[in-house]
Amino acid sequence: MKDAKNFAVFGLGRYGMAVAKELVENSKEVIAVDLNPKTVDEASAYIPICKCADVTEPEVIERLGISNIDTVIICMASNLEASVMAITLCKEAGVNNVIVKCANETHRKILLRVGADRVVFPENESGIRLAKSLSSSNFMDLISLSKDVSVVEIDVREEWVGKNLIELNLRKKYSFNVVAIIEGENIDVAINPEQPLSNEMKLIVIANTAKLSRLK
Repeated sequence: MKDAKNFAVFGLGRYGMAVAKELVENSKEVIAVDLNPKTVDEASAYIPICKCADVTEPEVIERLGISNIDTVIICMASNLEASVMAITLCKEAGVNNVIVKCANETHRKILLRVGADRVVFPENESGIRLAKSLSSSNFMDLISLSKDVSVVEIDVREEWVGKNLIELNLRKKYSFNVVAIIEGENIDVAINPEQPLSNEMKLIVIANTAKLSRLK
């Protein structure tokens, strides 16, 4: 999937606000939407584009220009009907990536069946972690160790193929440390720095979160 450049967040409860704020702080274009005028007013202090609207209405989706949005995050887990309707309208508008916050396993199955591309359980994945992973869409399975340090899985770039870690000196160039190499089902933590990299490998690295964008 291509890098997402703009996002819409439907529902500005604690989870939705965390997602939207983190995306904004990572310099992403965000449209935040909620039904509650007071919530929207409070959110506008952190998110430049906030709208008070009902995202289960087709004309609202059209008016907001959702057809031009790369990723929509629906954070209305307490209202299954609204989540289902929002997914349907977003998919009809042509949104490629719809992520939905989920209340339970039964709801997860329903949301996936009606078109959600990804369903998240808030107890398993925080809003901030989700936003960080979306902001760093070249990376997989981003885990925050602290505010400044993360663990990510990255693909071996084309220009790295055939070279080893000593030659690449990734720590100096990108400020991260390679802690494991994945190849097929094998995860090697006893890394041979002289081993040439292949495009079938993935690297597990510990990196300064603020510098991850240098890998794009």
